[in-house]
Amino acid sequence: MQAIDLHVHSTFSDGTLTPSELVDLAIKSNLEAFALTDHDTTDGIEEAYTASVGKDIEVIPGIEFSTEYKKKDIHILGYYINPYNEKFSKKVVEFRNSREIRNQKMCKKLQGLGIDIDYDSFVAQFPDSVITRAHYAKYMISKGVVKSIDEAFDTYIGDDCPGFVPREKISPAKAVSLILSCGGIPVLAHPILYKFSDRDLETLVAELTRVGLKGIETIYSTYSSKDEKLIRKLASKYRLMITGGSDFHGSNKPNLSLGCGHGDLYIPAKLLPPLKKAYLKGFVPNKAIHSALFFDLDGTLLNDEKIITPITKALLIKACENGHKFIINTGRPLASALKIVDRLSIGDITDYIAAFNGGVIYDCKKGEILEKVTLKKEYSEIVKKTAKKYGCHFHTYSDYEILSEKKTKELDYYSNYVSLPYRQVRNVIKEEPTPYKFLIMNFDKPEKLKKVQATIEKELGNKVFCIFSCDKFLEVIPKESGKGNALKYIMKTSGIKESHSYAFADEENDITLLQAASNSVCMMNGNPKLKAVSDYITFRDNNSDGLADFLELFS
Repeated sequence: MQAIDLHVHSTFSDGTLTPSELVDLAIKSNLEAFALTDHDTTDGIEEAYTASVGKDIEVIPGIEFSTEYKKKDIHILGYYINPYNEKFSKKVVEFRNSREIRNQKMCKKLQGLGIDIDYDSFVAQFPDSVITRAHYAKYMISKGVVKSIDEAFDTYIGDDCPGFVPREKISPAKAVSLILSCGGIPVLAHPILYKFSDRDLETLVAELTRVGLKGIETIYSTYSSKDEKLIRKLASKYRLMITGGSDFHGSNKPNLSLGCGHGDLYIPAKLLPPLKKAYLKGFVPNKAIHSALFFDLDGTLLNDEKIITPITKALLIKACENGHKFIINTGRPLASALKIVDRLSIGDITDYIAAFNGGVIYDCKKGEILEKVTLKKEYSEIVKKTAKKYGCHFHTYSDYEILSEKKTKELDYYSNYVSLPYRQVRNVIKEEPTPYKFLIMNFDKPEKLKKVQATIEKELGNKVFCIFSCDKFLEVIPKESGKGNALKYIMKTSGIKESHSYAFADEENDITLLQAASNSVCMMNGNPKLKAVSDYITFRDNNSDGLADFLELFS
């Protein structure tokens, strides 16, 4: 069985490898998954996510909070936290600010001990990092003050040393509550290191369990068999999940390897399913009640080869057999979505299609369009004028083709992308005065799209939505349209309560969809803006059956 490692640090705190390098090392180390748990920051998670897309490794979003209990430094790990959650992010910034105050005081103390250290110059040597005592140690080595990290801690910056300054910290209980508030799983890190008596350690565990602690780090690089036995006993008594980690820091902790610690550490992958189950606990639907499942296509239901993988398709079919409604909610034209349904042989299970980002709602069982929403002609004129001003390709649509005034490489790309023909016309607005949407592209100068977006938003305000459906496509749709409004219309039409709506998506144009759904899921490969409004993030990307763990709950 493959191993995992649930306690890993990167350069975003006091590790020496970047998140991308950790992904590559985890694969090389034959790990199934690892948790990035930097000190008081989640800033490295997006890089780790991006680096893992399409690779055989699972990145678990995590954090390690430093807290204080009975004058001891107690660490609380948080797994499957949403690092994009605004409330959570604000609290993390507060923790980091307390570190900065402490670091400035430590600088002054070290200066008083005769060490040449200026705070601004010191921090500049470690950009994008949460400064810890390990950074001070490395700085002192570079200045020839000490010869090793151990010497720096033993002489200057270890607890009770002359250069040490304690931080103002929150309690472990508050850290547990914060992790729970954003849907994460709080775990007590390396409890043996706190050197409590058995009685005091159990008191801490009991107190934290009462406020929601879910796990305890039972397998750890420096534990003896006796230590592990003690923690397993506590885990059993308080019904806590068992976790384990190497506490890998790269060269800042020499001779400590990712996944295997000092060589004899083994954290079995079987510890991961209980963590996932705990994370998904609030998502589990009532199987006796039929739900409506809304899926974006590209980047979500479809992999990069534009197919539904066999595992995902089988689970989707099973969910539909159990009575759940399957709805496609896409930015693609209706004709393009229907081609995909036909090509993938999912017509029998597809109930509705919301196309053009909500501009058209189609009942697949009846074979008829239920609703159309189009742009007003005067808005279309402004959009066209703005796109031309910045030298961007633009096009609109008829029901079955793309309409464009010029033949461009962007047009060829898009026509192939959606498998629809295009027709060149003299004036797209005369041809279709009130289109479902405009799509704007610029391959040579993609930065122009941001200028187009800003100008349209200034000119038309809240009369339209001007949104990116991916980094290549800027779309303009009526304010009455949008994937969220399409969801509400379909829920009302289908007779299913909105509380039983589930949405799965990956891009910025899906924000209203996830906001409208009672239960929202963003793909791991999704846009950070969408992750910020989602209830859940998938464990894997769209190329690796990212939907499977969620669909299984309906099957």
